Amino acid sequence: MSLVRELMRTNDRVLLSFVEVLLRDAGIASVMADANISVLEGSIGVFPQRLLVDGEDYEDACRVLREADLGQWVKTSD
Repeated sequence: MSLVRELMRTNDRVLLSFVEVLLRDAGIASVMADANISVLEGSIGVFPQRLLVDGEDYEDACRVLREADLGQWVKTSD
C-alpha cells in the first residue's frame, strides 16, 4: 500500500471540482480533505481544502494537471 499524497490545496471550490473531474476521467481516484471545515468557518471559504491522491498515482495526476494548464496548482513538496 502506498502513501496518500497531497496533489493541491486551494479554497477555490470550482477549481477543486474541475480537477476532480479531470482526474476521474483519467482513471485516477482522489479524496477531498478538509471539505467539512466550512461548518467551522461559517462557509466563507477562508480555509483551503486539499485534494489527495494515492502515491502511486501522484505523477500521473501531476501530468493531468499540467496538460490542463493547471501545473501551477501542483503541490511539489510534502
